Amino acid sequence: MAALPLSRLALYALPGFALAMTTIPAAVFLPSMYGTELGLAAAGAALLIARTTDVITDPLVGALSDRWRSKFGRRKPWILLGALLAGYALIMLFQPPQGVTTAYVTLWSVLLYLGWTMINVPYTAWGAEMSSDYHERVRITSAREGVSLLGVFAAGTVPVFAASAGMTERDALAIISWMAVIMGGPFILAMAWRVPDPLPREAATLKQSWTLSGIVRGARGLSNNKPFLRLLGAWLINGFANGIPSTLFLLFLEFRLQADQTERGVLILVYFLAAVLAIPLWGAMSNKYGKHRAWCFAMMLTCAAFVWVPLLPPGSIMAFGVICAITGMGLGADLALPPALQADVIDFDTLRNRQQRAGLFFALWSMATKLALALAVGLAFPLLDILGFDPKAAENSPTALWSLAVIYAWAPVVLKLVAIALVWAFPITATRQRLMRKRLDTLAARAM
Repeated sequence: MAALPLSRLALYALPGFALAMTTIPAAVFLPSMYGTELGLAAAGAALLIARTTDVITDPLVGALSDRWRSKFGRRKPWILLGALLAGYALIMLFQPPQGVTTAYVTLWSVLLYLGWTMINVPYTAWGAEMSSDYHERVRITSAREGVSLLGVFAAGTVPVFAASAGMTERDALAIISWMAVIMGGPFILAMAWRVPDPLPREAATLKQSWTLSGIVRGARGLSNNKPFLRLLGAWLINGFANGIPSTLFLLFLEFRLQADQTERGVLILVYFLAAVLAIPLWGAMSNKYGKHRAWCFAMMLTCAAFVWVPLLPPGSIMAFGVICAITGMGLGADLALPPALQADVIDFDTLRNRQQRAGLFFALWSMATKLALALAVGLAFPLLDILGFDPKAAENSPTALWSLAVIYAWAPVVLKLVAIALVWAFPITATRQRLMRKRLDTLAARAM
């Protein structure tokens, strides 16, 4: 299959720049900000409640966008509506009034995540349908996630410049939210205007049921897709492993390493710049060893670096910067390779169950991502509270600070080792995926 034109690939990837600008601040800065203002338990509960609503909204949006038929396409209407909702909620959550309450944080977090669901689920499913080639799918996801990481990197520069200008991290959040809204609108409109959103070729051979019983029957078929369940489990566990340090990142830097605001901003930049630069490396490794093995190598690299973190004494900014660069390289693989594997899993489902439901699959993928982050916030904060760590205290005990370091670094290492065990012998290789596509193309040709 021919490679996608670069112009079309760029227009598809560009919205990822604006969408990603706020995802890491939401995962890193918001828990810290609201945890300090409301208390760790209250902030953790509010964000956990917001995340759990995705259990309903993610599969609903995914299933509906699979079945949607309009002159504008299946995926585009959801993305446009979601952008309006998420943009407004983003401003409200990143620029809270004085005396913010737990109810306020919960409400706007729920609306923000709903808007993100309406954008992200159709957006990623659309990318999976743009090519049926094993390696071209890596190119598509690498472009999207690479541009997204550039958005994260751009957002990461804001706290650094804000600190040099005498502004607070809360001021930086407000700037980031407006940058994302102002840039995201034109990027999404350009994509909707110029990038085709057609039905996949094999859709002519499939039947999509709008009845509740038909949807339930289709959902049952997911339990028979063992490669999907295996990949989903690994993604959830690895997402939990990544969510813990992202949730505790600023607390670890401030209280354990004693890094100032400028140093914290620079370390974030190092992490995401390394992720961007490493994406071509993981693409090359996936071509040589397969996507699943390349992903395993990346998780091993992250574990090898992260295991040393609790042993660092306060002030080890340079040493931690090296660790940030290495683990940032691993992040590039975490973002680029698993979605390309997911597209292959959808081929397996389409061939076996005769349904085209990329939206539902990526909805469950998104649910796992959000559940992992929710578990990270909902479990890490209360556990630290129990172990005696208090971000409001004038001074924390050595035991509390050691607990912070262990939860921050060693818990993710254990989780990633489990994910590696699940993915190492993943059954859908390049050869098997090509055979599946041959059979799907044959069915489509017969139906025409």
